[in-house]
Amino acid sequence: MDNYFDIRLFDLGGTPITVATLVTFAIIIVSTLVISRILEAATVRAFKIRNVTDEGAIGVAQRLVHYLVLVIGAAIAFQTIGINLNALFAAGALFAVALGFAMQNITQNFVSGVILLIERSIKPGDILKVEGRLVRVIRMGIRSTVSRSLDDEEIIIPNSMLVQNSVTNYTFKDRLYRLRALVGVVYWSDMALVRETLEKVAGEISWRVKSHEPRILLRQFGSSSVDFDVSVWIDDPWRAQQRLSELYEAIWWALKEAEITIAFPQVDVHLDSPVMRSLADLALPRKPDALS
Repeated sequence: MDNYFDIRLFDLGGTPITVATLVTFAIIIVSTLVISRILEAATVRAFKIRNVTDEGAIGVAQRLVHYLVLVIGAAIAFQTIGINLNALFAAGALFAVALGFAMQNITQNFVSGVILLIERSIKPGDILKVEGRLVRVIRMGIRSTVSRSLDDEEIIIPNSMLVQNSVTNYTFKDRLYRLRALVGVVYWSDMALVRETLEKVAGEISWRVKSHEPRILLRQFGSSSVDFDVSVWIDDPWRAQQRLSELYEAIWWALKEAEITIAFPQVDVHLDSPVMRSLADLALPRKPDALS
């Protein structure tokens, strides 16, 4: 039996290939496939432990693990049968550099997608502010992230934009969101009554987060009004615009019921005495010219 495994079949790169060499090569390839399956299953379990349910993200991670294990196993198998991979790796490195320059944006997005999958700083269902627009993450891929705006538009965001730029994630650790309504009242208003009215209307909002009390701040003495800032907290940033509209309506009716006047811009024009006399002269009736 030992003589059978030692039978020399052919030479490859100066290395004799025997039956034992081919059997070893096959065992390494089969073991690589088995290890790949095991690691893929472990990857799925790891994602479930971290409460990751997005099938797209899990599938991408599985493919990455599979290809990585295959490359390592194939390298070991070819090295075993005597194929020198140094030249192949050198050529592959040059090809990878050239491909990287040619596909720079795609490579950036690919690497950024891997970073997002590992860090989990952005997840499907998160509410983000990207370039001044509020969006909800629908699906995360290895190259781009699909999101939906308040206008029900599907927006495809390159992953590199999410990694390289500042992005506000309103649901990273919790879903608390602060609504702020600015209101100005006239200067002759009873300020104690104004504060009492604003505190009452903010406290009676049914959909606010009860664990955070409303906050009323006098912001500034404006040119035509005394400006107040009314803040309440909600637990659904996606409905912020609707809730802010409801808050403004509640403030409007509360101030109206309390007979408090909401200020609007006013301009007083003062004219100097010479200007007033000139205007008065223009207003006087002119005497008819004497007949010559």
